Amino acid sequence: MDESYEEVEEAVSPPGQYFNSSVICSYVFGFLEIAIPIDDSKIIPLIKDVFLPINPRFSSIMITNEDGKRRWKRVEVKSEEHVKIPKFPESELYDHYFDDYVTRILIERTPQNKPLWEIHIIKYPTSNATSTIIFKLHHALGDGYSLMAALLSCLQRIDDPSLPLTFPSRASSSQGSKKNMIQKLPSFISSFLYSMSDFGSSLVKTRMFVDDKTPIRSGYEGTESMPYAMSSISLSLDHVKAIKTKLRVTINDVMTGMIFYGIRLYMQEIDCMARKAKSTAVVMLNTRNVKGYQSVKEMQNSKVKGLWGNKISFLQITIPKLSQSKNDNPLEFVWNARKLIKKKRRSFSVYLTGLLLDLEMKLRGYEAVAKIIYNTLGNSSVVISNIFGPMEQMALENHPISGLYFTVTGGPENIDITIMSYAKVLRITFTTLKGFIDEQKFKLCIEKAFDVISKAAMEISQTPNK
Repeated sequence: MDESYEEVEEAVSPPGQYFNSSVICSYVFGFLEIAIPIDDSKIIPLIKDVFLPINPRFSSIMITNEDGKRRWKRVEVKSEEHVKIPKFPESELYDHYFDDYVTRILIERTPQNKPLWEIHIIKYPTSNATSTIIFKLHHALGDGYSLMAALLSCLQRIDDPSLPLTFPSRASSSQGSKKNMIQKLPSFISSFLYSMSDFGSSLVKTRMFVDDKTPIRSGYEGTESMPYAMSSISLSLDHVKAIKTKLRVTINDVMTGMIFYGIRLYMQEIDCMARKAKSTAVVMLNTRNVKGYQSVKEMQNSKVKGLWGNKISFLQITIPKLSQSKNDNPLEFVWNARKLIKKKRRSFSVYLTGLLLDLEMKLRGYEAVAKIIYNTLGNSSVVISNIFGPMEQMALENHPISGLYFTVTGGPENIDITIMSYAKVLRITFTTLKGFIDEQKFKLCIEKAFDVISKAAMEISQTPNK
């Protein structure tokens, strides 16, 4: 090993090892759509002066010591080796070339002998942007929360760069805190019993049961290394809020119900019998007890130590079936999603699952745990994750950002759905197995689901108690 390597006083976290194993090699991709042509002479110095100092992991590689433990080790970073500026053939619009390029980098692995990140600068116009910057960050570096906080540290508000970014409120009821211990006891017992049941069913699902093969789950092995296509739709955040208010639910309930309904519509269009299939969604969760993003300085502060990294768990939620009745109420998908998510969130099985994985790590090692996670994702039909973004328009070195979205790769699932808010837009991104999922039809079914649910919500005079 080169003498210039300097060991960072930090072992690789267990999740960091799971996500960089022989079984899983996962990446988080952040896409910045730029409203003007990119001046890379301004962007590239930003990497050295702002991006690299955010966290030592951006200047480190993962090594295995003689005792078998994995640690981060500092190296000299040559930024030019991590910045990719592709050249496309001459064209008026470059959507096709852009899509092909994204398909390729989604499954390419970054070298393990260099820090685990790349930045791709696309200096060609597409239907969505004048130019695009793609951050490719290994999941071992951190989860979506950590990496988004790092990305936001490089950006400024357009209206006033001196002001901090603000985020959608995540109000929660404080009613429970006003109850005394005796009043809380029945709820605690109910939550405990459900948590035990939920934890048990999650274990059985992970180890034994597999979703049916359907138009959204091929059952193929090794799909994580096959080509994936990426597409997205944009929804008005104000429109979603109007549906939320009308149905007396949360934005998350509306989005989850819409996605579940759209998935079932797609399955039925491809195979009418698929409406009866057993299908499960894995919903990724941020387990931090925070209401919004912390600045990188706050995340590295000793008082909030531990905010950086991979603080995630997952919920396994059964996708409701589509019945044969023409009188099906699409709003039931939203209300069912609300019931399921409320139950799951009251459960502490996600923490029990985390403790079990930690125990597996100590007894059997990170490769065994990575295999468990791989099987959990592979036995399910779709993975869903979301990140809330800033409410204000932003800029990167005076380059206005017109769109912001992300995706995650590296798992065996055939469909990955990510949701991100930015300004007054909700961007839903679909990363789908090429040649198996009809990405255009899938996108149209999700759009149809939103339109149908929106129309049904606006037509009701009073929401039933659900």
